[in-house]
Amino acid sequence: MKEYQKSKINRVKRGANRAEYDVEKINTILDAGFIGYVGYIYDGYPITIPMAYARKEDKIYLHGSTANRMLLSILETGKTSITVMHLDALVLARSGFHHSVNYRSVTMFGSVKKIEEDKNKWDILEHIVEHMIEGRWESLRTMNQKELDRTLVIEFTIENASAKIRDVGVNDEPEDENLPIWAGLVPVKQTALPPISDDKLPENVTIPEHVLNYYNKHQ
Repeated sequence: MKEYQKSKINRVKRGANRAEYDVEKINTILDAGFIGYVGYIYDGYPITIPMAYARKEDKIYLHGSTANRMLLSILETGKTSITVMHLDALVLARSGFHHSVNYRSVTMFGSVKKIEEDKNKWDILEHIVEHMIEGRWESLRTMNQKELDRTLVIEFTIENASAKIRDVGVNDEPEDENLPIWAGLVPVKQTALPPISDDKLPENVTIPEHVLNYYNKHQ
């Protein structure tokens, strides 16, 4: 079992019993998501921005406009942190103090670099689209050089990381357990609704199989 080394920056202190450093378990959480929160400093302000991402081995890939303030900022500093989180349930206790949520989260720390070569950028953008919805890339109009030149692709190397997971029930005070107050979990799940075709589609264009497969898998 390979683990990220515990350090001052990634060690979970609050709720350490919920911490996880196993690389495989962390990757499972990352692969279940598509949006990460990227941190940077701009004009003295700490800012986090949600960004689409894809993972390959120990790399996280981000993309945006060549004028993207956040991407340019983390390139300047050479490092950043990214957090991914899944909400799994509302935990409703008998007291407000013990209300909580069940979740899976990962925070990563590492270095960043700009992907320069067109072939590498192309491959990474394909990987990001395929992470979003498998089978999509091959159905698309080919990206042209102007679009590729206007796209900034960033490679983030995970140098350290930790996960924090809560997957248990209500944790009330023992003296409250006999109170006539409902307590329990409300599971939360992200689902896909039926695809909605663009109103400018030609009449003979139907919903492709890869889109229907995604819907059927996630409804």
